[in-house]
Amino acid sequence: MATTADIKKGLVIEFNNDLYSIVEFQHVKPGKGPAFVRTKLKSITTGKVLDNTFSAGHKITTARVERRPYQFLYKDDVGYHFMDTSTYEQISIEESMINAPKFLKDGQEVQVLFHAEEEKVLGCEVPQHVVVKVTYSEPAVKGNTSTNATKNAEIETGTTIQVPLFIEQDELIKINTEDGSYIERVK
Repeated sequence: MATTADIKKGLVIEFNNDLYSIVEFQHVKPGKGPAFVRTKLKSITTGKVLDNTFSAGHKITTARVERRPYQFLYKDDVGYHFMDTSTYEQISIEESMINAPKFLKDGQEVQVLFHAEEEKVLGCEVPQHVVVKVTYSEPAVKGNTSTNATKNAEIETGTTIQVPLFIEQDELIKINTEDGSYIERVK
């Protein structure tokens, strides 16, 4: 058992018969009335985000969630298959439990979340930034831009993203997996 004083970003709590991760929080001490904590909670099982306000000193139940390193192997009809890098044990995870499945490539390291008491898979987190190879990109025409122009480029995972005009085929680029945006060219 914990209280609202123990709330921090990333803490997993049991709330409304589900597991929620705290995305944002703010302690508020109004001039009049008791203090409270505003939170933004994200369901680990459904991905749904909700806002909730806890009064100061409110008891919350924390859940023990472990992050373990796994390696992505392949995808088939059953789901996405991963291997524990220390025990070589393999597990299958369905696509809805992965935060950015369109940016997974063979051999990539990910973090798999487990509910520690039940040994149940809660989800899979792809790293926030990944380096990928551009497999197809249309050539840029010089002089057809004013500023910040982009074009479509297909990356090695089969996903199409927006990149600056100077990016060419077979180049390595770093992208943000949260929104699929281009960050920089990798040498």
